[in-house]
Amino acid sequence: MSDSDRKSVDLILLTIGVLVGVAVGLFIIARDVNNENLARMRLSDPAYQTAVNARIEPFGQVTLDGESIPTDPALERVTGAEEAPALMTGPQVYNAACLACHGGGIGGAPMTGDKAAWGPRIAQGTDTLHKHALEGFTGSAGFMPAKGGRTDLSDEEIIAAVDYLVEQAQ
Repeated sequence: MSDSDRKSVDLILLTIGVLVGVAVGLFIIARDVNNENLARMRLSDPAYQTAVNARIEPFGQVTLDGESIPTDPALERVTGAEEAPALMTGPQVYNAACLACHGGGIGGAPMTGDKAAWGPRIAQGTDTLHKHALEGFTGSAGFMPAKGGRTDLSDEEIIAAVDYLVEQAQ
């Protein structure tokens, strides 16, 4: 290949490189302009504006002393409190929570009705048994988690279950 041919090829390659660079630059500019136009169109879309307004709507209203509070028809008025659920009895709590450990002696729990295992515990007094059942206890034979692990039960329900277990061991 001669020098003139080499220069012609270099000139052609340079021209192609410049054209590719210009095309890439035009593509980037067109993409940015298009994204900007789409963003403007989205902001002027009524559905988008409604969604934004709902999202930034105030949570509540402030009223000053002496002003009347507007009523909202969408709110339901509460006329009375719901009745509290009935407490479970000692045997019901025992079957729901205590039977798992005291039925089989799991974790050192004294088995239901075992007078030899329950005797020393009953001798400590029911106040101590109630306290251990409510707050939990770790002894030499094992441990008792607070409320038997059922923290959803009330203190009265746990005390009724302890009293039931004591009755079974006497």
